[in-house]
Amino acid sequence: MVCDPSAAGNMFRYRLASHDREVFSVAFLTTRHKVIAVEDMFAGTIDGAEIHPREIAKRALEHNAAAVLVSHNHPSGNLQPSAQDMALTSRLKEALKILDIRLLDHFVVSTEGYTSLAARGWV
Repeated sequence: MVCDPSAAGNMFRYRLASHDREVFSVAFLTTRHKVIAVEDMFAGTIDGAEIHPREIAKRALEHNAAAVLVSHNHPSGNLQPSAQDMALTSRLKEALKILDIRLLDHFVVSTEGYTSLAARGWV
């Protein structure tokens, strides 16, 4: 069960921080935030990855998820979310909302730590 943001941030950090290219991962959750599955869904280059909200929504429906947590790494070590990260978060939140799936948080991780976009009021 993912009860607090630090547990989720650390889970994604340990999963993604060591990659040398961007990897986008999704945790699919029940209504009580129990983890159904965690999947690395997209991979890109050293400074970007193409993310498709449609594919995330499709997998969420296949898992019968009520909520999701998403994360990606910054191989550069920079924990500051980019303008593209914030735009993706907004698009993904709106796309999932139509399907009654909640986007709980988006984490940017590196070997240095993690940043929660929800903690900054951006989710």
